[in-house]
Amino acid sequence: MAAPGSPLVTDFSMLASTTWRKHGKKIQDNLSAHNPLLNAIDRKGLKRVENGGLSIVVPLDYQANGTYQRYSGYDTLNISASDVITSAEFQWRSIALNIVASGQELRINNGDSAFINLMKAKIVNAQRTARNNFSADIWSDGTLPNQINGLQALVPDTNTAGTVGQINCATWPFWQTKTSKRSAPLGTGVITTLDSTTIERAFRGLYTALVRGDDMVDLIVADQLLFNTFEDSQVSLKRYVDDKSAQAGFLKLRFKNAEVIFEGSANIPPNHAYFLNTDYFELVVHSQADWTENAEIKPYNMDAAVVPILWMGNLVVKNRSLQGVFISD
Repeated sequence: MAAPGSPLVTDFSMLASTTWRKHGKKIQDNLSAHNPLLNAIDRKGLKRVENGGLSIVVPLDYQANGTYQRYSGYDTLNISASDVITSAEFQWRSIALNIVASGQELRINNGDSAFINLMKAKIVNAQRTARNNFSADIWSDGTLPNQINGLQALVPDTNTAGTVGQINCATWPFWQTKTSKRSAPLGTGVITTLDSTTIERAFRGLYTALVRGDDMVDLIVADQLLFNTFEDSQVSLKRYVDDKSAQAGFLKLRFKNAEVIFEGSANIPPNHAYFLNTDYFELVVHSQADWTENAEIKPYNMDAAVVPILWMGNLVVKNRSLQGVFISD
């Protein structure tokens, strides 16, 4: 039998590691190409690589510097310390994905071309699995064991509930996101029916509530219902994004300065549109575990070869007051 450590197992492990390293960036490209938030993070260079630490610490800028002062002549200047910066603290989360082949598979495919084809199939399957599951995690509420923060955790429906980044949202208003509903919209009167004649008014109320100077929403991700309703409102003037942005492969329109993107997966909650200022998101990863292949594992009681692929990090946000969600209740 092809026991762990045998030439077949060793060849498989070496080829798996070599192939994964050669195509390692493809998995990151696939993730970016299938998730609008990850795409924005990638385009803006908002991925941060850390070497370690007990947790992921994110500095926050949440209030003005109190020493701003108008003066003349010999007026005494205010040099009091200003407590304008605090930090959010996010936990590391880890993901393992294993490329596995049984001894039977290896013996059946014992030949150069068959062996390489087997490896390609395993790699493609691993990449697809990582893409689908990580995209689901990005949209999650982060409540599954060891799951990263998803958008439903960082921009929840109830903006005063829970603790995010070790900061209690009910206690600290600066850490609260904004929620607008059809029945209780921000910045506008009650909307009895949400349709192509009212959706721009609904979107405008939340959009303007999230403007701070030149800081404003740059990405709106909507489910099918809200995207289609918004598109219907644009029949006479379809404001599509520029060609360069459209190359990412998403179905996009534009509302003011924001891209409006259709999220076609089942991961986004129904009747939701997320209004995001992506400048304040980061995907933090560990330098030694960024979809990185690890040393092969040799099961002592199994006729198989295992090559682990590891990821460690989290999705974090530095300013939640500039993020919001619209719900067509």
